[in-house]
Amino acid sequence: EAHMDDLESFIRVIPDFPQPGILFRDISPLLRDHFRATIDLLIEQFDKSVWAEVDAIVGIESRGFILASGLAYAMHKGLLMVRKPGKLPPPHHSVNYSLEYGQDTLQMSSCFSAQKVLVVDDVLATGGTLLAACELCERAGHTVQGVMTLINLRAINDFRWKGMQAKSPFCYD
Repeated sequence: EAHMDDLESFIRVIPDFPQPGILFRDISPLLRDHFRATIDLLIEQFDKSVWAEVDAIVGIESRGFILASGLAYAMHKGLLMVRKPGKLPPPHHSVNYSLEYGQDTLQMSSCFSAQKVLVVDDVLATGGTLLAACELCERAGHTVQGVMTLINLRAINDFRWKGMQAKSPFCYD
């Protein structure tokens, strides 16, 4: 059983990628060598009472899909996807949001009945993507029960969704 500090050592830090000034955190070695331990660590972020209330896990494209899939399987939950434009057949809901440089859009199918969901992504940086995904879930009729990321770059966000903070095993200030 890998300890949390041991797991963290499998997150590669790559300076100036994808552009100068960015410290990219590559989770590929962590997923390759410790996928089960990573999913277990994420499961521990919420009490059993919260998991009991959740119907489905929402994964955000693209690395959020990997984590959400593992969680949905392990916890016997459904899986919903938040995608970039042009990837989902209609009908779907869309939310536009701001990035550091410009705008982006996220979409989610509108074919599913309302569920209680947990929103999952790999990294929480400025929080724009995560906020848009939570808004998208609500537009689609779902209730966000919790938000989780593997990594939270707390120094560059003060993320809250309706008073909820994101749960993250690896936080950096």
